[in-house]
Amino acid sequence: MRRRLGWLLLLACTMPSVGCALPIYSARAPKRAEQLIYTSENMRSIVQEWERFWFLDMPSHATPYRVHGGVI
Repeated sequence: MRRRLGWLLLLACTMPSVGCALPIYSARAPKRAEQLIYTSENMRSIVQEWERFWFLDMPSHATPYRVHGGVI
């Protein structure tokens, strides 16, 4: 029982450093490069979607200097 517990503890300690059991990308280099490009483009669009959701992509009308704004 103690030996089995030792093996389980060793397995639990080494498992996080092994990596994923199922690879997320293809083993072929051209296909993997294509998948990585698609993934990076998707991550880039997340920032654009976030800014659009919070209206951060709109121009700011708050100027750092005073303007008259009325009819002279």
